[in-house]
Amino acid sequence: MAPVEVAERYNIKLSGQLDGQPMLFAHGFGCDQNMWRYVAPSFEDRFRVVLFDHIGAGGSDLSAYDPQRYSTLAGYAEDVLEICEALDLHDVVFVGHSVSAMIGALAAIETPDRFAKLVFVGPSPRYIDDGDYVGGFGPDDITELLDSLESNYLGWSGAMAPVIMGNPDRPELGDELTASFCRTDPEIARGFARATFLSDNRADLRHVKTPTLVLQSSNDAIAPIAVGEFVRDALPDSTYVLLDATGHCPNLSAPEATRAAIASFVR
Repeated sequence: MAPVEVAERYNIKLSGQLDGQPMLFAHGFGCDQNMWRYVAPSFEDRFRVVLFDHIGAGGSDLSAYDPQRYSTLAGYAEDVLEICEALDLHDVVFVGHSVSAMIGALAAIETPDRFAKLVFVGPSPRYIDDGDYVGGFGPDDITELLDSLESNYLGWSGAMAPVIMGNPDRPELGDELTASFCRTDPEIARGFARATFLSDNRADLRHVKTPTLVLQSSNDAIAPIAVGEFVRDALPDSTYVLLDATGHCPNLSAPEATRAAIASFVR
């Protein structure tokens, strides 16, 4: 696919140093590239900053959605590789929030030569508890979540976004995430939710050879500390930072700490 077509399909925005090392930011479920606005600009002095929207989010091309392709996270990982190929990106620093952490992991396993470093912000390889593994949700919780999302997406968005964001003393953050959820195409969001919350990428982590920074919030209802520690221990080459941050979106709620941790890792 031609670079212009890819740029339009994923609403790609470029900034920073044209010849700099690329830093590719990938947003989480229900979000769009705007969620990086407090973090990405601080890297424009050194990096070629690349922002994009997953299909169904932001300014992406909704007609490009293929239910079969996007029934698993592998389809989204292929999108990341398509972007890298179209823009001829090499030595990439990939920054993935939430589910995009595992999307980045799959992309780096598939084509390791493309990536220099990975940054996982609030990652989770499996959201459902399994034996000794603590994912944060029981099977019934996920079934109820998906059923609610299926029957009343807008209602689900209004109820879940503040929980995901945390920081109840800063309701404007929850309001922003709710609005972002509501801008996402509901049918595509339902499919993305199933691909996200039913995924299990625990066994994939040992195949990630790229040096990886794991950023974990100290209080996260979606990806609790035990999950971040599991990711840290499962990766062959990881650096772990427990952020002084509340909620699942430290890129919005604690951008200074998020920026500082990333900057220290990529220097």
